[in-house]
Amino acid sequence: MTGRPRPGPGRGWLLRLVIAFAFAQGAVSMARPAVSYRALALGADETAVGVIAGVYALLPLFVAVPLGRRTDHGRCAPLLPLGVLLISGGCALSGLVSSLPAMAAWSGVMGLGHLCFVIGAQSIVARQSAPHEQDRNFGHFTIGASLGQLIGPIAAGALISGQGGALGRTSALALLVSAGVCAVALTSLWRIEHRRTADARPRTDGKVPVRTILGTRGVPAGILISMAVLSATDILTAYLPVVGEHRSIAPATVGLLLSLRAAATIACRLVMTPLLRLLGRRALLTTSCLLAGLLCAGVALPVSVPVLAVMLAVLGFCLGVGQPLSMTTVVRAAPDGARSTALALRLTGNRLGQVAAPAAAGLIAGAVGVAAPFVLLGVGLVGAAGLGLRGDGRTGSAPTGPEPADEGRTEQTPVGEGRTEQTPVGEGRTEQAPVGEAVSDRSNRRSAPGECPRDRHADRSPRSGG
Repeated sequence: MTGRPRPGPGRGWLLRLVIAFAFAQGAVSMARPAVSYRALALGADETAVGVIAGVYALLPLFVAVPLGRRTDHGRCAPLLPLGVLLISGGCALSGLVSSLPAMAAWSGVMGLGHLCFVIGAQSIVARQSAPHEQDRNFGHFTIGASLGQLIGPIAAGALISGQGGALGRTSALALLVSAGVCAVALTSLWRIEHRRTADARPRTDGKVPVRTILGTRGVPAGILISMAVLSATDILTAYLPVVGEHRSIAPATVGLLLSLRAAATIACRLVMTPLLRLLGRRALLTTSCLLAGLLCAGVALPVSVPVLAVMLAVLGFCLGVGQPLSMTTVVRAAPDGARSTALALRLTGNRLGQVAAPAAAGLIAGAVGVAAPFVLLGVGLVGAAGLGLRGDGRTGSAPTGPEPADEGRTEQTPVGEGRTEQTPVGEGRTEQAPVGEAVSDRSNRRSAPGECPRDRHADRSPRSGG
C-alpha cells in the first residue's frame, strides 16, 4: 500500500500571515525614510545618513544563518512576534533618541526585527505548503510586502513636513506611528504555524554546512536572481527621483510613477497561478527577468512621461515574479533539514545587494551619468534570466494541478518483513533497494499476492512532464 502525506492545514493561516506581513513591512517602509529625515534634522550629512541606512542592512548579516539554523531545528512561529517587537521598539526609540549613534543602533535593531519576521514567515510558508502550492503561496505571501512598500512611504510623506523647522518633530511622529502600525501585526499572529506541521519537520543528525548548501545546484541561482530583482527595485526607487529632476518631472509625478510600479507588482502576484499554468515556472522566470532587464535599461532613454509610465507598469509586473519564484527555487533545491538556513542565506544575499547596489550605483552615476545605473541593472537582470533558464536544481517544475508529483516526496512500499522501499516520484530518480537482496527476489517480494511484478513496475513508471 502506498503511503501518502496527510493533507496540510487550510489557507486561513496564509491570509493572517499576509495581513501581519503587510503591517510589519508597511511600518518598516514608513520608518526608513523617516529615519533619514530625523537624522538630517539632528545635523547628519549625506555620509552619516548613508551609514545609518547601511546599519539596517549590515547588522542582520551576522545573525541570518544562525537564525536559519535555529528555525530548521525548531518552530518558526516564535520568530514572528519577536520580529514585530524588535521592529516596533526600533521605530519608537529611533524617534525618541537625539544622537546619531543611537539612531544607527536602533535602526539596526529594526533591521534585525525585520529579518526575524521574514525568516520565520518564509519558513512557515515553505513548511506548510504542499510542493505544488509553493509558487502560489509564496506569491500571495509577498503581496503583503508589496502592500507595505506601497502604503508605507505614502504615509510617511503625509506625516513628515520640513516647513517651519518641523522636520525633527514630524519625522519623530512618523517613527512613533510606524511603531504602532507594526504592533497591529500582533493581532494576526494566532494559529499561524500548524502544530502537526511543526512536529513533522525534518530530523537531521547534524548541521548541513553552509558550503554544502551554497554548492547545491539551484541555491546560488535563486540567491542571485533574488539579489538582481531586489537591487533593481531599490535602485529604481532611489534613482527615479534623480532622473525626474534631470528631465523636469515633478516630484508628485515621480511618486505616482513609483506607486504605479508597486501596484503592478501586486497585480502580478495576484495572477501568479494562472501565469504558471500558462507558461510554466522556468519560462515565466526567464521571460520576466529578460523583459525586466530590457525595460530597466530603457528607463535610461529620454522618453515622455506617458511612455515612461507604461514602461514602469510593465517593469513592475515583471519584477513581481522574481522574488516569490526565487524563494521556491531555493526551498526546492536546498538539502532536507536546511531549508530555513538556505532562505536565510537568500536574505543575506538580499541584504548585501541592498548595501552594495546603491553604493555602486552612486559611483557609476557620478562617473558616467544618472542613466548608467539603469543600464547596469538591465545587464544584471538579463544575467538573472540566464540563471532562471538553467532550472531549479534538485527538483523539476511543480505541477499546478491538485496532485503534487515530484517534489522530493517518497512513496513507501512494503518490501518484506520490517523493510520498506523508498521510491521518489519524479523523473530521473532511482529506487533504493534493501542491501543484499537479489533483483528477482526483490521484485517478487514487492508484488502483492496474485499480482504480476511486471505490471507492478508498469504502474510505477515515472510520469512525464517533470
